[in-house]
Amino acid sequence: MTALLEVKDLSVSFRQDGKVTHAVRNVSFSVERGETVALVGESGSGKSVLALSTVSLLGDSATVTGSVTYDGQQMIGADENMLRKVRGNDISFIFQEPMTSLNPLHTIEKQLAESLALHQGLAGEAARARILELLDKVGIKDAESRLGAYPHQLSGGQRQRVMIAMALANKPDVLIADEPTTALDVTIQAQILDLLKELKDSEGMGLLFITHDLGIVRRIADRVCVMQRGEIVEQGPTKEIFDNPQHAYTKKLLSAEPKGEPDPIPADAREIVSTEHLKVWFPIQKGLLRRTVGYVKAVNDATLAVRSGETLGIVGESGSGKTTLALGIMRLIASEGGITFMDQNVRKWSTRELRRLRAEMQIVFQDPFGSLSPRMTCFQIIAEGLGVHGIDRGQDQRALVHEVMVEVGLDPATMDRYPHEFSGGQRQRIAIARAMVLRPKLLVLDEPTSALDMTVQVQIVDLLRDLQKKYGLAYLFISHDLKVVRAMSHKVLVMKAGDIIEYGDADELYERPKSDYTRTLLQAAT
Repeated sequence: MTALLEVKDLSVSFRQDGKVTHAVRNVSFSVERGETVALVGESGSGKSVLALSTVSLLGDSATVTGSVTYDGQQMIGADENMLRKVRGNDISFIFQEPMTSLNPLHTIEKQLAESLALHQGLAGEAARARILELLDKVGIKDAESRLGAYPHQLSGGQRQRVMIAMALANKPDVLIADEPTTALDVTIQAQILDLLKELKDSEGMGLLFITHDLGIVRRIADRVCVMQRGEIVEQGPTKEIFDNPQHAYTKKLLSAEPKGEPDPIPADAREIVSTEHLKVWFPIQKGLLRRTVGYVKAVNDATLAVRSGETLGIVGESGSGKTTLALGIMRLIASEGGITFMDQNVRKWSTRELRRLRAEMQIVFQDPFGSLSPRMTCFQIIAEGLGVHGIDRGQDQRALVHEVMVEVGLDPATMDRYPHEFSGGQRQRIAIARAMVLRPKLLVLDEPTSALDMTVQVQIVDLLRDLQKKYGLAYLFISHDLKVVRAMSHKVLVMKAGDIIEYGDADELYERPKSDYTRTLLQAAT
């Protein structure tokens, strides 16, 4: 019986400036109807390149050899008309970074409607009904009110759910999911995995699932292919791979998990930042005169404090207000209530007055590709803040960039490359390096490990703990990964729909949660 998707002896190389890089080497595997095959490995191992090569999405710089067949049809060397018919219809993708895949100029409804019109001929009320059905399926609450929203008006998790809805819109035979749950909180992640499993079973769909989260692999995959440096080093049934791994690299991946706990806070630690009854409400304006008819209550009555050497973990579902709270504290969006930074009330400070403190309060955003300029090299991105803030520690900037790149696990020899030349995990490390090079007092980390594979997560957690101990850094650590939060945090704050549901010592909250909502989050993470 012919496999739905079959890859044989596939190799992919890229030529640039006379240099050839071999990204995929002699890979063979198949995906049957109704089967989930997981492709796992560290960032840069070739997983995404392999997936994109299945329908010739790599561009002219790539040389692809070998065979890829979909339902018996050869994809390598196929004409553009055939590929266009297959892409997005028979074989559909969910990409890792939704902000770069969604058009910032079009509403969510328009983007979903475009796909339905192109592949199914749906328009008008029929298309609208299908769009609402899809958004509801992937967990977008009050879907009708979100149809007119633009991508920047949605949280990271909500954008990812829209991407999943677009991929499922045309009921594909093969769904290639590249880290589809990376930006999702644990409760929605569980729902999406259940949804994908249900669709796979009901539609006979083949699922190629790319991820670095081995917990997800164990839950969803029938078979596993482990990739390292462009090669599949081990493959087989999921239970067999987990229970009896043969390759040393597979064993390394399975043992990688953030462990331990942060160092104790010194008794005389200085309070770095605090808020009192902080509120962030966004006005809803309608009509010709743009009258305010209501508010989106993103954050309600947040009171908290973080000391030097302390990490406050902020958890909750997508859209709960986690990132908005952090942006409000940093005065990057308008808010009401008290904000004290380094014993100074910065609530009424002007933009000019705040500028001198910006080097001491830095942020690492959730989407590294969206926050890194594609026109700047890695060196220019990391060093930019040094020039902006006039920081001179008696060293040349390349030496400082070299030092911080080593700290975050990047090869300094790559500092003159551009963001598109790095993997998703490497781009996140560049974003962390850009913040760390200024040695801030407060660092907001918005899902800093979400795009990283498990082995690098461990490295980054250890790095952040070491830097915290060395420099007395205060962290606001936003994440949906409760294992990482526990390994990093002294205190945890749980948010839901803009409200603080629970706030207290991390060990106490994990062992004896007081609210039903916190218990639900913890159960979904196990």
